[in-house]
Amino acid sequence: MVIDTFAQDKARPGEDPIRTLRFGVNYTPRHGWFHSWYDFDPGRAREDLAQIAGLGLDHVRVFHLWPLLQPNRTNIRTSAVDQLARLVDLAGEAGLDVLVDGVQGHLSSFDFYPEWTRSWHHRNVFTDPDAITAQADLLRTLGRALAGRPHLIGLQLGNELNNLVEHNPVTPAEVDHYLDTLLAAARDGLGAHGLVTHSAYDAAWYGDDHPFTPEASARKGDLTTVHPWVFSGDCARRYGARSPQVHHLAEYGTELAKAYATDPARPVWVQETGAPEPHIPAADAPEFARATVRNAAECEGLWGVTWWCSHDVDRSLADFPELEYTLGLFDATGRPKPIAEALAEAVAEPHTVQPRDMALVLECTPSTRSVSGPGGEYFEAWMRMRERGVRPAVVLAERAEDEGYLAARGIKTVLLPGS
Repeated sequence: MVIDTFAQDKARPGEDPIRTLRFGVNYTPRHGWFHSWYDFDPGRAREDLAQIAGLGLDHVRVFHLWPLLQPNRTNIRTSAVDQLARLVDLAGEAGLDVLVDGVQGHLSSFDFYPEWTRSWHHRNVFTDPDAITAQADLLRTLGRALAGRPHLIGLQLGNELNNLVEHNPVTPAEVDHYLDTLLAAARDGLGAHGLVTHSAYDAAWYGDDHPFTPEASARKGDLTTVHPWVFSGDCARRYGARSPQVHHLAEYGTELAKAYATDPARPVWVQETGAPEPHIPAADAPEFARATVRNAAECEGLWGVTWWCSHDVDRSLADFPELEYTLGLFDATGRPKPIAEALAEAVAEPHTVQPRDMALVLECTPSTRSVSGPGGEYFEAWMRMRERGVRPAVVLAERAEDEGYLAARGIKTVLLPGS
């Protein structure tokens, strides 16, 4: 579905007629992290959002907590929904558009389950019919509460829901049913007032036999979201923080996602990428940000880049993995870090799409998906070409001889790895 309000060829007020890219940040509240929803303070949120807008970014992705929104399977708290709508309005006042994630789910190494899914009441959130119905009700309710707000980009099912598979075993077919049901509910609530999307962490692309598949990511919802993290597959540690493999990872993730789409024109959104220490030392973070934005921006069909995250986690909060305390563009006192300045410079640059008329064939099965991840044979072959100055597209083996498909993507030459 193409949503007219945020089609890529439509400008916001005061902009040029053609809008090609969006740049934003995943909003992590400076005071209290996401626990701030327990005592939501509009004034503090307004300060955070003004800082974000001051970097020249145009949107934020925001997250409420599932247990606070839906503490009982049949109870969606109106006051919590109103908080979320208020945050969307505050972002609009700051000049920022907003994507709302619905079912949280998973955030920064913590899982947030309502009690009706746990302990004596345990339900598999992906397969239990009542649990699926409840999540669909929540998304439908959020969609209806947010529909029509002029700064709303859309509604996403939740943040990296595939992080929950360890405690909720599920098959690919069951994932498909789950995603289809929830996407339909979100669309029912939102109507034609924005995008409906879903997201998954990198195991969907690189994980052998992971139940969330590349096909589901690239074919369900209104666009494809990718979260190319440098710690996935130990990419930064394997190749080095300043390596081409790290600097081109978001670009590669975008091209990989395009290969799995059935629609050659389907947009891809680099929805999470960041510079976690020690994988990316602080001294290397500014150049990593510049390179990531510049290289990804060359990809045809890129919707935009959304950095993770806005503010560092305050060290007064315990038990986060060390990297979570350093991921912000602003530190815990609200001061911009050097990476913030570098990102602002990079997004302000003109960005030109570089057409890719050569493609490298990817042949893998669900049980050999890791060949396309860091350390994998295909990943390294693609990166070797990129280091030589070639900008290869990715084409699945089953489409390598489909002339109509190749023509639609502008691909003239198809190469096998090693050729």
